[in-house]
Amino acid sequence: MPNGAHLSESSPYVELDRDAWAALGRATEQPLTPAEIDRVKGLGDELDLEEVQQVYLPLSRLLSLYVESAGRLHRSQEEFLHQEQPPRTPFVIGLAGSVAVGKSTTARVLQQMLAHWPEHPRVSLVTTDGFLLPNAELRRRGLLARKGFPESYDRKALLRFVIDIKSGKEEVEAPTYSHLVYDVVPDEKVVISRPDIVIVEGLNVLQSAGPRADGRSGLAVSDFFDFSVYVDAATSDIRRWYTDRFVWLRETAFRDPASYFARYASLSHDEAVAEANRIWDEINGPNLEQNVQPTRSRATLVLRKDHDHSVRWVRLRKL
Repeated sequence: MPNGAHLSESSPYVELDRDAWAALGRATEQPLTPAEIDRVKGLGDELDLEEVQQVYLPLSRLLSLYVESAGRLHRSQEEFLHQEQPPRTPFVIGLAGSVAVGKSTTARVLQQMLAHWPEHPRVSLVTTDGFLLPNAELRRRGLLARKGFPESYDRKALLRFVIDIKSGKEEVEAPTYSHLVYDVVPDEKVVISRPDIVIVEGLNVLQSAGPRADGRSGLAVSDFFDFSVYVDAATSDIRRWYTDRFVWLRETAFRDPASYFARYASLSHDEAVAEANRIWDEINGPNLEQNVQPTRSRATLVLRKDHDHSVRWVRLRKL
């Protein structure tokens, strides 16, 4: 076991600090260029070659091992049943975490890196934003101020999407979302065609199913994940990252007249900070505390970030 790895018989996890985790990727070539890294990183994320090499390269290799293992299990099941089965269904990775924690960047980096492995070149990424209920429907239900909370999603549609993926359908459609207009784009779909891997990224993707009206247990999206990742950080850091991002957007994207948030463009710096703090305290903070953080223990792997967005340790569930 590498130095910095902590394994306890009383815990279902093995925890590795940054150096121990980074050591696992030193023998593997880093496939992304600096230009590719710049294209995938999100606003406010401190992502560079070193972070990709030390954190995401070992993770992509681990995930590749899981994908290969799933393929071997599929072939063994065929032999056990004495019959030829349909092709193995896509390997589905769930990726969760708070607003502004950097989960979208993590998803895009993993998509690019996993696609470089020749065993699984077709890697699709779907965000759950497209499965939010349209703003008009949220207004009708009185939920616009709770956008991002579990009840603001079309959970049945999201569940059907993941079930279709795991059923092996050759093409599956997902709705799209515009952050500019802050709404689902009507009649615009993303087509997922025969992927090897699908990454499903969103705030609440690791939630368990609640009881149905008839008292029976329902299905959850996470029931169909083959692996799951939770991007974690101290709440105080996430709040600061959210505020910094809001202030930056006030000076850039919010100045687009087509932006849903164009009304914030005229705020002063102090007013923008105050508004960001209000939104955090009323919406994003409570959602994190009540709905997102409680799902962390359900993840196969947790990436814990430090105050500068760099990953400091990794916790992996034992097999």
